[in-house]
Amino acid sequence: MTIVLALVGILIMVIAIAVSIALHEIGHLLPAKLFNVRVTQYMIGFGKTIWSKRKGETEYGIKSIPLGGYVSMIGMLPPNKPGEQPSKSRLRYFQTIAAQARDDATAELTTHDTGRTFISLPVWKRIIIMLAGPFMNLLIALVITAILVTSFGVATPTTTVNDVFECMTETTDESALDAECAQGDEPSPAWEAGLRPGDHITHFNNEEVTDWDELSGAIQQRADIETSITYVRDGESVQTTITPVLTERPELDRFDQPVIGSNGEVVTEPVGFIGMSSQIVNQQQPVTAAFGVLGEQISGTFSVITVLPAKLWDTAKVLLTDGERDPTGPVSVVGVGRIAGEAAAQQDIPIADRGALLLSLIAGLNVALMVFNLIPLLPLDGGHVLGGLWESIRRGWAKLRGKPDPGPFDIAKMFPLTIVVFGLLLTMGVLLIVADIIKPVTLF
Repeated sequence: MTIVLALVGILIMVIAIAVSIALHEIGHLLPAKLFNVRVTQYMIGFGKTIWSKRKGETEYGIKSIPLGGYVSMIGMLPPNKPGEQPSKSRLRYFQTIAAQARDDATAELTTHDTGRTFISLPVWKRIIIMLAGPFMNLLIALVITAILVTSFGVATPTTTVNDVFECMTETTDESALDAECAQGDEPSPAWEAGLRPGDHITHFNNEEVTDWDELSGAIQQRADIETSITYVRDGESVQTTITPVLTERPELDRFDQPVIGSNGEVVTEPVGFIGMSSQIVNQQQPVTAAFGVLGEQISGTFSVITVLPAKLWDTAKVLLTDGERDPTGPVSVVGVGRIAGEAAAQQDIPIADRGALLLSLIAGLNVALMVFNLIPLLPLDGGHVLGGLWESIRRGWAKLRGKPDPGPFDIAKMFPLTIVVFGLLLTMGVLLIVADIIKPVTLF
């Protein structure tokens, strides 16, 4: 049964990835059609075509390598200038390729394509076409997130006690909950104050507290200071005092991971600590909360992208050592499918929670697709947007100086960079797939 559930989870993610890619490309297709650009192909995947059907002037199909998709539009490259020849520089090979690509693009044009090419559109329309793909992924993620926050709720730490450390040990994280107290160990402040699992803390330092962040922040600021605390147990309010102890807690980075100093050790900060953990519950939120939740996810994904080279290097090192994968690091589609399979197979988790986890994975996948495609490098969508913006700046500057219009930005001149970026993307994909097979990220 566990294997069947795992396979179901993997199948769900495979379908979700395919649908997400298909909708991303529809995001490009619809505005292109709206702006009357002739679209010759709408394809899911790369490589050899395994199925296709022509409708009107567009061929719709599926290719053999399901690692992306594309929409092919007429006239994405300007024609070669009359008499233009590749220079004798070291880049002559790439210039020849660019010239051939322009010739091929020009050869696709017919007498009916006047004014229907991508390059003939105003820059703002071209930018809309290129941004519409990532926007579609954003829309998918927003809809899924709205369903999650309104139906399943958001995992929220509360001021209700989940567990209490009986004594102070060398560790002050949740692993200390399972540690046995040795003779002579000091009781934790929470245990000494009489706090037990299920108690609901209402006031700290004579101030009402309504959420965990508020309570946690107040505790950290009251180290070695006797402080009043009020909690409710079995409907009765109990007031007593507690003295948080000063302890060293690891500093966390934007990924909620411990910060490692230049000496290779975890960086810590002195804070107050009482020795308890918070009860986490799923609290349903209004639909407007989806924007905040999604915003945090987008911010986190952008943060991962900014340190992607370092994360990939760490992944490569893990493959050659006995280390473990960083759960906050990047994964391939294989890794996403594997995590989905593991989530679906957790029979000790309620089926509703497993469904919510799969939905959150799909939302996260679409956020990653959106953010990744916005990287301002060709052949990604962000590279085309940057090219359009540069064209506007260049034309505006020429007009301001009374110079001739320099014409559209020729992305073919960026072929050397495009090839390098494509090679890096391919290398990254292979590295992550190998890592996800040999040393997968384990969340359960």
